[in-house]
Amino acid sequence: MQRYFVDQTADDNRFTITGDDYHHIVRVMRMKEGEQIICVNPLNKSAVCSIAEITDEQVITEVVQWVSGTPELPIDVTIVSGLPKGDKLEWIIQKGTELGAYQFIPFISARSVVKWDEKKAEKKLDRWQKIAKEAAEQSHRTKLPEVKSPVNLKSLIKMGADFDYKLIAFEEEAKQNEASVLSKTLAEMTKGQTLLIVFGPEGGLTEQEVSSLREQGFHSCGLGPRILRTETAPLYALSAVSYHFELME
Repeated sequence: MQRYFVDQTADDNRFTITGDDYHHIVRVMRMKEGEQIICVNPLNKSAVCSIAEITDEQVITEVVQWVSGTPELPIDVTIVSGLPKGDKLEWIIQKGTELGAYQFIPFISARSVVKWDEKKAEKKLDRWQKIAKEAAEQSHRTKLPEVKSPVNLKSLIKMGADFDYKLIAFEEEAKQNEASVLSKTLAEMTKGQTLLIVFGPEGGLTEQEVSSLREQGFHSCGLGPRILRTETAPLYALSAVSYHFELME
């Protein structure tokens, strides 16, 4: 059953779908009145809906049944990725969304080869958000992860004040076989808390960046004894969170 994120609560047990989702329902899926879809409202509630009416500009659905339960991780995990080359960030956003990430923040790191072009910013952000939306629908999420505009180190440190726990995935810790910080952090956390994890670009984070983050309450951790690629490390961390909170219960 196709899933769509809607930007309104159900008025009189009805949702109105327009824009790209309207096009997908009518032109791509070629759905007809009477067929069913799942609508997810801004309160992260899902409902099985029947298509009641299709006009030239909108699809009107009626709620058949609200769906209980949630597929979301018990904690909110924000992924901070040093801007990588090529389409690696798109991969991180897509797969990270499938694995349950709450939010993505691109980070303009000292070793980021890619330079952020403000002239192309809006178009780039729209594409990243679309990738997150499609991945959230495919993986049956009820929360649509937000992709923030890239930030520098100063802004990242300021953002960190809003999180319960803050970690830095640092390859030097992995080389020294550090293996306790991530597991201890997850063991301390409780449902509903927030976790921010910072990952470097291809060249990794600089010692100065790590030092500055540590001074502001971030803790560096290893992700096993192997050195992971910039697009692999966030997926490892999200998998560890899922294993700890969802599979060990």
